[in-house]
Amino acid sequence: QVQLVESGGGLVQPGGSLRLSCVASGFTFSSYEFSSYGMDWYRQTPGKERELVATISGSGRSASYKASVQDRFTISRDNAKNTVYLQMDSLKPEDTAVYYCRAFTASVNYWGQGTQVTVSS
Repeated sequence: QVQLVESGGGLVQPGGSLRLSCVASGFTFSSYEFSSYGMDWYRQTPGKERELVATISGSGRSASYKASVQDRFTISRDNAKNTVYLQMDSLKPEDTAVYYCRAFTASVNYWGQGTQVTVSS
């Protein structure tokens, strides 16, 4: 069973930065298996649907972003460490949410438990 554990959330002032990490475990083999999964970061606020923030391919060579975070957030991955990152810069109060990572293939997807990000002065 694949498990995803997010970390790095917290309270930050507007204009600040945070880097979220998501470590994956439970693969039968190590780095090769992890590189088979696309990885996403989603976020959710109370009363709203979970929304896709950023996606990265298994190789890490391709990424895409929600328009409102383009040029402020960067998704990356280290397949040797089974880890995906979300670097968040120039944070705004509207970025406040619980952030979740997801590992997916065409047939399965796995979710982490989420990490809270609060942007407030």
